[in-house]
Amino acid sequence: MPQTEPKILWSPDDTFKQSANLTKFSKWLEKQGIGPFGSYEELWAWSVADVDGFWRKLIEYFEIKHDGPVGPSDLSDIINPKWFEGMMLNYAEHSFAQNAPEDKALICLREDQSAREYTHETLYEAVACVQGYLRSNGVVKGDRVVGIMPNTEHTIVVFLATVGLGAIWSCCSPDFGADAVFDRFEQLEPKVLFAIKGYGYGGKYMDRSEVITSIADRLPSLQAKVCFDLNDRGGLPGWTTGGDWPKVSEATFERVEFDHPLWIVFSSGTTGKPKAIVHSHGGCLLEHMKYMHLQADVRKGENFFWFTTTGWMMWNFLQASLLVGAVPVLYDGSPGYPNLTRLWGLAATLPIHHFGTSAPFIHACLLKEIDIKGLADLSPLRSVGSTGSPLSPEGFSYLYDKLKEDLWLTSMSGGTDVCTAFVGGNPWTDVKEGVIQGRALGCDLHAFDDEGNSVIGGVGELVVRQAMPSMPIKFWNDKDDERRKASYFDEIPGVWRHGDFITVDEQGGVVIHGRSDATLNRQGVRIGTAEIYGVLEKIQGIEDGLIINYSTEDGTDEMPLFVKMSPGVELDNRFRLQIKKTLRTEYSPRHVPTRIEAVADIPYTISGKKLEAPVKKLFMGHPIEQVAKLGSLRNPEALVAFAALADLEAAA
Repeated sequence: MPQTEPKILWSPDDTFKQSANLTKFSKWLEKQGIGPFGSYEELWAWSVADVDGFWRKLIEYFEIKHDGPVGPSDLSDIINPKWFEGMMLNYAEHSFAQNAPEDKALICLREDQSAREYTHETLYEAVACVQGYLRSNGVVKGDRVVGIMPNTEHTIVVFLATVGLGAIWSCCSPDFGADAVFDRFEQLEPKVLFAIKGYGYGGKYMDRSEVITSIADRLPSLQAKVCFDLNDRGGLPGWTTGGDWPKVSEATFERVEFDHPLWIVFSSGTTGKPKAIVHSHGGCLLEHMKYMHLQADVRKGENFFWFTTTGWMMWNFLQASLLVGAVPVLYDGSPGYPNLTRLWGLAATLPIHHFGTSAPFIHACLLKEIDIKGLADLSPLRSVGSTGSPLSPEGFSYLYDKLKEDLWLTSMSGGTDVCTAFVGGNPWTDVKEGVIQGRALGCDLHAFDDEGNSVIGGVGELVVRQAMPSMPIKFWNDKDDERRKASYFDEIPGVWRHGDFITVDEQGGVVIHGRSDATLNRQGVRIGTAEIYGVLEKIQGIEDGLIINYSTEDGTDEMPLFVKMSPGVELDNRFRLQIKKTLRTEYSPRHVPTRIEAVADIPYTISGKKLEAPVKKLFMGHPIEQVAKLGSLRNPEALVAFAALADLEAAA
């Protein structure tokens, strides 16, 4: 692996630093007798040296609305921590706390429509009306309310109405298959289902009537079902039509225990039933306010955008911008329709102050060589966020070359498991090519070597050594808490093991190398898959790739690389040699695959993760029905094609 120091692409000037929320918080701490802090790393070190004290200070600083005392915490056991006993609060209450009724609350867009805006007054009124409907159907604290809903204002309203009553929210995107949704919702025994009759994507209408009807028919616990028709195609027999409920003037925000369940989010569910991950009101409230305010520097009145569906935890993160008085920008549709410049155009015209997307979207723009600078005036844009998979050094440089030179790029990495980022941006630190700025405050993250030592500058397993408030309080219906413990705490006792390989540098910067369960092990040397993919992104003619590493029955080491070629480009022997030479030159001979094959597509989960481990299992002889549930995939036909390749290889 190259050992050269990454290039600095951006540095915050004094004006940027002094106006940052993080600076204001740091000065406030000084007045409390804490600090001063000369660098972000010093502030981070304090935040993990006294974890309980750090979060207590945030409760005070953010003036969290609550009843009861901010009682004692016991964080000695990372598996079962106890946070602020006696404190009663409500996540949804804080979505309205920062703004006046006339302030803008939401900006909502679809592919075929201009922007629609909602004030806090109209949002509050809609929440009150939905709460009246929920109460009339017997929904009380602890009941589950679920949705098959798009990224529109309707989902925000139903979510806030649900959790305001102390009920528990869970949602799937309408592009999920029927079995994928049922596998999730049957675990919850929901009382009410909200669904969308159909949605637009890529210029086409996707009718989901049969899907949502079949799911509702299989959920005997339902006492009510609501269908939103956003495309003027009529309602569904036996369903309440969204909006067809009496007007209610006052919304309710029932304050609940700090660890009362807020929502249930799900793992990808590629094998077995998806994990039903339960987060708390207090944990997510503190974590989201911390990240939005201090790490992302989101300010009152700013427009905050992240391209996401409701099936990805980034939707939960997007709506959290309400907590700091910002305006979530909701987009329902394809990011590439009618072309890849659509979203960048919105960033200029709305405008968008914080633009969030996935690394694959940025890489797609890079591949198409889109010069965004020449398309629109992006002077209001303050930051671009990236997550979902590691953003390559080339992706970093592309944004500065073709988007904006004076740009704060906040690459981040976290997960559904904690509904936030472990590592990400901060407004005090340089942005270096290919490097995430630092570890999030209050997150005691380290890279552990094989002996369990924290290492600087070397590749190690991502672990968190102390509790975070947004860690799952439980998995739903997890007998004896066995599945939750096995997911995070059994592999390396005493710490949270997340399943990524990372490097933490001397300045606190972080590089993500890929999933540790998909890491390539060549003759005892661990190679992150992100290194391979970063090289592929530089090679014209390759759209995507997937690499695995396994041993055959006779002990032969196999590391095949599968590539999706651009239209009209052939993978011939000359192209194969070019790929191998580039990998050998930029990294090492161990990075060179044993063979390279062209495929029509690369399989992904609905949330955008490559299926490296399932593909590896296929080539080790496992049948497809054991390696993944096709209903949990974005493009199941791609995995079917890989299964056919594996069968051919086994027969040869």
